[in-house]
Amino acid sequence: MAGGTSGQAEQAIRLRDLQFSWSGRTSFRMEVPDLRVARGEKVFLLGESGSGKSTLLSLICGINAPQRGTVEVDGTALGSLSAAARDRFRAERIGVIFQMFNLLPYASPLENILLPLSFAKARRARVADPRAEALRLTAGLGLEADLVCGARASELSIGQQQRVAAARALIGGPALIVADEPTSALDAARQGDFLDLLMQQTEAEGATLLMVSHDARLAERFDRVMDLSQVVLTSREGPGAGG
Repeated sequence: MAGGTSGQAEQAIRLRDLQFSWSGRTSFRMEVPDLRVARGEKVFLLGESGSGKSTLLSLICGINAPQRGTVEVDGTALGSLSAAARDRFRAERIGVIFQMFNLLPYASPLENILLPLSFAKARRARVADPRAEALRLTAGLGLEADLVCGARASELSIGQQQRVAAARALIGGPALIVADEPTSALDAARQGDFLDLLMQQTEAEGATLLMVSHDARLAERFDRVMDLSQVVLTSREGPGAGG
């Protein structure tokens, strides 16, 4: 936990003395003195739009690398890995629910959900029947099997795409689930269904969950709530900074 004393082996996420700024942009700079998330913990990170939450998640997932400091996920220092090795590590160990979904538009929802298993052998090995598991996850999120198997992702509504992105992140039981505003396109009933499934999956797999959102009403479902402004220091010199 932030500022805590838990040993490294107990940490799912550890950021130390981190500094990051966008290359070629002087409008946004981020510093994270110390951020810790324990293994198996479910953490809600509250942050407004433009506060840097998407940038922070990209650093934790190894999509971007800091200019200074360390990012450790599940005991692995991401800075010690090549870009290709970080991609492999992310595929195996992290399920990411992107704010913009990042679905393949001309593939079916089912094909999108199964895609991580093509790159992550360990996740694939944990799923006896990938198609059945994908349909179980999507049924829990209120998506009908005919839609999941027959439509193109581009034909889905925003809320449906968001639920497909969630199922893709959950399949294969990755050790860490990172979710960036995953309920923003869902109504209240669908938000409840989504959080129920998210909590059930993470608990069943003993996974760690880090979710960021601007919606404080969702926070009560989590083990710990952190305000992004108290964890991450940001500075801006112009418009368009952060995420």
